[in-house]
Amino acid sequence: MQIGPYRIDPPVVLAPMAGVTDKPFRLLCKRLGAGLAVSEMTTADPKLWHTRKSLHRMDHAGEPEPVSVQIAGYDPAMLAEAARFNVANGAQIVDINMGCPAKKVCSVWSGSALLQDEPLVARICKAVAEAVEVPVTLKIRTGWDREHKNALNIARIAEDSGIAALSVHGRTRADKYEGEAEYDTIAAVKAAVRIPVLANGDVTSPERARHVLDVTGADAVMVGRGAQGRPWIFREIAHYLATGETLPEPGPAEVAAILLGHLEHLYAFYGEPAGVRIARKHLGWYAKDRPENAAFRHVVNRAESPAEQLRLTAEYFASLAEPRRAAA
Repeated sequence: MQIGPYRIDPPVVLAPMAGVTDKPFRLLCKRLGAGLAVSEMTTADPKLWHTRKSLHRMDHAGEPEPVSVQIAGYDPAMLAEAARFNVANGAQIVDINMGCPAKKVCSVWSGSALLQDEPLVARICKAVAEAVEVPVTLKIRTGWDREHKNALNIARIAEDSGIAALSVHGRTRADKYEGEAEYDTIAAVKAAVRIPVLANGDVTSPERARHVLDVTGADAVMVGRGAQGRPWIFREIAHYLATGETLPEPGPAEVAAILLGHLEHLYAFYGEPAGVRIARKHLGWYAKDRPENAAFRHVVNRAESPAEQLRLTAEYFASLAEPRRAAA
């Protein structure tokens, strides 16, 4: 897939997720096979650009190209200025958030709330696309609710306004993350525009990724919650798309190495107290499908220092590996 001058290969993209797709997680997913990783949303309000949270979100030093940064807001001029600011800070692709269903975002007329005002969507897309020389992409849902599904109109507006690629989450804002993703709407969007379309929603396995590409005709799949606790899903999907073969699941020793490296990066990036706190949700995701999950989370959530968190995590995965060694 091509977005401006950038070839996205493999066509498997990490979706922007607030509080999740920070720099440590983006770097990890890119290392494990993601063709592109989009940042968590950064505010368009210049008064908040220099807070600790925003400075972390705008840190792209050493990040592999292309660097894609998502911006969120409601005012065309403010979003255009945010795009310029982020490009000056390393963004090589700017993504506009019109997909977030969170109440606190929609209540300030941002995220998916914007889908209710098509003329405003056009003004925002045009203002941001004209403000910067880099490609501008857009992430949307299929509509505000099932009675007001307007993804086709929004897609045509985006294309006419200079948007370089469009990501579509196959749910309405009202659906949030419930029910089945509606791939037929994504297929209709793909058929209606010439720009690249990324299909998002319930991409949780290599087989599902292949299915989604087949039924939508999309140029790429975008993986969100399916990557939480399973960042190696990107290499699994890429391998399956290229060969039709399924990679073996990583064993406890490899998962431990991936996770411990992720924890170390979180401590270095955020500092020790914040890094330990932020690591807890990732630890829960890594262990969520294992029968020992509840006990593991209880123990690890008590850890107050990096050393203790690392030790408990290493011991947990070592215990998972022991039955395999005994069986061998």
